[in-house]
Amino acid sequence: MNLAKYIDHTILKANATEAEVIQVCDEAKAHNFYSVCINPYFVSLVADQLKGSEVKVTSVIGFPLGANTTEIKAQEALKAVVDGADEIDMVINVSALKDGKFNYVEKDIATVVEAIKGKAVLKVILETCLLSEVEKIKACELAKSAGAHFVKTSTGFSTGGATEADVKLMKSIVGDGMEVKASGAVRDYETALKMIEAGATRIGASSSVSIVTGGTDSDSRY
Repeated sequence: MNLAKYIDHTILKANATEAEVIQVCDEAKAHNFYSVCINPYFVSLVADQLKGSEVKVTSVIGFPLGANTTEIKAQEALKAVVDGADEIDMVINVSALKDGKFNYVEKDIATVVEAIKGKAVLKVILETCLLSEVEKIKACELAKSAGAHFVKTSTGFSTGGATEADVKLMKSIVGDGMEVKASGAVRDYETALKMIEAGATRIGASSSVSIVTGGTDSDSRY
């Protein structure tokens, strides 16, 4: 298994410097990770750094709380694509989901889908650690009906990250028509492999180099 091609190599911490982001890009090219995942501010820089390589550019949107208005999320996503993003990881509106405003949640996702349609892949971050099982199922159903390409477990900024159980549940709901990204607290080869075996086709990690080399890394770029 070429584990590197499952990984979105990630640096999302608030105090990330340009030099650190460039280092992440260099690591991604050296190990041939699937993409580099960064905040919107760094999209242009990363697109330039990765030019000519196979590594794609992923930007997070409505991050990390998901509480931006729908219009802002759509504009932010489109701007990221214009700046060079190939994939968009947007945070679901957790508050609206918990309040049972399912039409709002679906429209929130669908509006972003439409804004970048044909231009970029859309992943929907559920923030599973904040949801009940019923809410996780509903969130997956809404993301699927809205036309997203992936559901993603976590931002890495809340109370927990990916679990095997959540990945299995999410995959069971979205089926073969969508993919699952496991993100947050995936810091070693064994954990990454368990997530893939549970149904994930993408891993979001800041400890990506350690994952593929078998080392250990307590540093978190989330």
